[in-house]
Amino acid sequence: MRVEQIYTGCLAHGAYYIESNGEAAIIDPLREVAPYIEMAKERNAKIKYVFETHFHADFVSGHMDLAKKTGAKIIYGPTEMETGFDFISAKDGQEFKLGNVVIRLLHTPGHTMESSCYLLLDENGKETSLFSGDTLFIGDVGRPDLAQKVIAELTQEKLAGHLFDSLRHKIIPLPDDVIVYPGHGAGSACGKMMSNETTDTLGNQKKTNYALDSTLTKKEFIDRILTGLTPPPGYFPQNVLLNIQGYEKIDDVIRKGTNPLSATAFATALEETNAIILDTRDAQKFAWGYIPNSYNIGLDGSFANWVGTTIVDVKTPILIVAEEGKEEEVATRLARIGFDNALGYLKGGVKAWENNGNQLYTVKSVRPEKLASIMEEKHVDILDVRRESEYNTEHVLHAINLPLDYYKDKLSEIDKRKIYYVHCRSGYRSMVFISILRAIGYENLIDVKGGFKDMKASGKFDISEYVTPTTML
Repeated sequence: MRVEQIYTGCLAHGAYYIESNGEAAIIDPLREVAPYIEMAKERNAKIKYVFETHFHADFVSGHMDLAKKTGAKIIYGPTEMETGFDFISAKDGQEFKLGNVVIRLLHTPGHTMESSCYLLLDENGKETSLFSGDTLFIGDVGRPDLAQKVIAELTQEKLAGHLFDSLRHKIIPLPDDVIVYPGHGAGSACGKMMSNETTDTLGNQKKTNYALDSTLTKKEFIDRILTGLTPPPGYFPQNVLLNIQGYEKIDDVIRKGTNPLSATAFATALEETNAIILDTRDAQKFAWGYIPNSYNIGLDGSFANWVGTTIVDVKTPILIVAEEGKEEEVATRLARIGFDNALGYLKGGVKAWENNGNQLYTVKSVRPEKLASIMEEKHVDILDVRRESEYNTEHVLHAINLPLDYYKDKLSEIDKRKIYYVHCRSGYRSMVFISILRAIGYENLIDVKGGFKDMKASGKFDISEYVTPTTML
C-alpha cells in the first residue's frame, strides 16, 4: 500500500495518491492531471477512482479530465446535485475496494452538505488514514458559510450545526492513531486558523484542535466556529459551479493562454477585448518598468488567491506578462482557479513593449530608513494593506489599515490628492495594491520596500500592539 500527499503551496492544497496491488485512487486532484497519470504509469498502476470530498470552491478540480483520460469512476458523497458529468453518489459507509485495501466513505456534512471524508483500511482491515477534505484541518475545521453562496437556504448556522454532529459522531470516535490528511493547510481561505503542518494523528488533534473539544456544547461550537469569519474571495461561488457543471479541457485552456503575442498584437488584443494585463513578475522588477494599467500579482507569492480576490470574475479576459519560460506555469495556475480566458502572453516581455515605441510606467519605492527620515521632517500617511488580524497583532503607530482583500469597499476613503506610503508584510501585497489602484487613477502611492518586516527590524518606527484598528475618516 502506498499513500502520497501532493501538496501545492500556492493553493495550500493537498491532493492524495493511494495505491494497492496495481490499482490507484486520487483524492481531490488539481485540474492539471498529467502528474497523477504519470505517477500511476511509472508504478504500473491503473487509476480506478477519483474521490472528491465535496464540490470545491477555492479551485477547479481535475475530476472530469482525469476520468476521461483514465476511465476512472468519480465518487462524491450523498448528493442530488445535477452535474455536467457522470459520477457515483455514494452512501454513508459505502466501501470501495482498491487492490488489497478498502476506502470507506464517511458522510460529514457541515462545510458543504455533500462533504465527505474517506477512511482507508489496510490489508488487515485496520483503520489507518483519514482523508478529511475540508471537514477537518490540522488545527481547524472547514468554514460553514461557503455553501450558502450557492444554496441560499443553507445558513451558516445550519451548516455549523451539521459540522458539529459530523465531528462528534463520525470523526471523534475513530482511533487516535489514525493519520489525518486534510484538504488544505495554512494560507487557504477555507478555514480560519489552520496549522502549517499538513498531517497529524487524530489523537493529537483531539487534544489540540479547538473544534474537537468534547466539552463544547453545540451552541458554543457554533458561536466559536462563526466568530471571526471574513468574507470569502469573490470567485469561490463561480468555482463551485464549474466543478458542478463542467469546464473546458485544461489542455485547450493552456494552449490558448500560452499563445505568444507580439507587442503590436498584444496592444490590439488589449484594445479589442478590454482585457486586464496581469504582470506576474517580482514586485520590484515591476516597479522598475511596467505597461500602464497592469496588475502586478507575482507568481512567487500567493498568486491564485490574489488573482481570485482582486479580479474576481473568472470570465475576465487576461493578457499575461511573465518572465521568459514561465508562461505555461502562469496559464496553468490561472486555470486551477477557473480563469480560463487568458488570451496569450507578451512575447519578449516589457522590453519588447518598450522597443515597439510604447511607454513604461514606474512605481516609486523607498526603504524603511528613508521613510523614517521623511517622517522626522513632516507628517506622512501610511497605508497598511495587511489583513485586519495582522494589523491588530502589531502595526506602525498611526498607520491606517486598508486590507487588500477589501480594497474596493474603501476606495472612497482614499484621497487621490494625498501621498500615501503603502506597505504589507514583505512587499508583495503592497505592490498588488498599488498596481491596481494606479490602474484606476490613484497616482500618489509609494511602496515601502520590505514592508512591515523590515520596518520593524529597522527599529526606527513606533510599533503598536493588540489594539483596535484605526479606521479612515
